[in-house]
Amino acid sequence: MSVADRLWPGAAAGMMAAASAAWAGPPYDTDDPVPTDAGHWEIYAFAGGDGHGRNFDGSTGVDLNYGPIKNVQLTATLPLDLMRRKRLTLRGGDVELGAKIRLIDKNGFSLAVFPRAIMPTGGGRTGALFPMWAQQDWGKTSLFGGGGYAMSPDAAGRDHWFGAVALTHEMSERLSLGIEATRLGRDARDARATSTLGIGGICKLSEHLALLASGGPSFEDGSHTIRYHAYFALGATF
Repeated sequence: MSVADRLWPGAAAGMMAAASAAWAGPPYDTDDPVPTDAGHWEIYAFAGGDGHGRNFDGSTGVDLNYGPIKNVQLTATLPLDLMRRKRLTLRGGDVELGAKIRLIDKNGFSLAVFPRAIMPTGGGRTGALFPMWAQQDWGKTSLFGGGGYAMSPDAAGRDHWFGAVALTHEMSERLSLGIEATRLGRDARDARATSTLGIGGICKLSEHLALLASGGPSFEDGSHTIRYHAYFALGATF
């Protein structure tokens, strides 16, 4: 499973604010620097990945985020990897543990680091992500992005750089929409660098519950095949 797939549950951007806790999390590959509010939880039941035709590789599971203190978020992602060829197969996915630490929060500008450890369930070395994310807010509009370096936990994987940028706007109290573009280096020996485009949205069902979705095309360098990526989640804050 690629690091791009593993970034799905940890990704974040421009969510709508709730009275007791701020939405922050999926559906975007692009992450943001805003941590979960101190003393609050954000939990996402998710499914996402990428594919071509009927073939699909991705993950499903639970993403847990907690704010122990101001400007710090602790994250645990517990996935099941899924693969569809002639039939659908499931297996234990790589567990992620991380901490988002906001370094700057001033005049609508935020900057954070979000290191994460990737622990393969099938054995092997522990992988890691070392990203930095920035965001600028203008009222209901947010521009955010960044990137970093990924150390693959897979013996067949390849360490690589990644980057992303997104723009979101709160259309109403219940609906937020956004667009994004990402770039992923070669994450396996037989893989190619990949660029993606996507659109996403968050529909707030209640003060503490929301539906999240995103998707779009993926383009591999040197290939005429256009793949697709998609993400869906039910998010809760409390």
